[in-house]
Amino acid sequence: MRFLVAALALAATSAMAEEATLAGTDGKNALGTVPCASQGSSISKCHAELRRRSDGTMTLAVLLPTGDTRRVYFKDGKASSTDSTSRMSTQMQGDTLIIHIDPGEVIEVPAAAIAAQ
Repeated sequence: MRFLVAALALAATSAMAEEATLAGTDGKNALGTVPCASQGSSISKCHAELRRRSDGTMTLAVLLPTGDTRRVYFKDGKASSTDSTSRMSTQMQGDTLIIHIDPGEVIEVPAAAIAAQ
């Protein structure tokens, strides 16, 4: 778990963890921040929670600058879908997975954080 916390670039304090808990999440998984942007905004640090399940799937919940929570679903370490009805595409840039959701959302995730275990 510490690896995930570090991979999500957490400032490891209990106050931060409480503050970062997103509505609709259990607050018991890796909490931190990831770079993200919404249409019309620049990349900034966004609160995020990565929830792993026993079947190997994961959900990344990200609080966007608009105040909305975007969920990205992973299977076998790859982004498979999102809760948005818009088109999603991904690209690797170095050791970072960049997720694009039309029309202008961007979420950057360290590849190590979402690697299949």
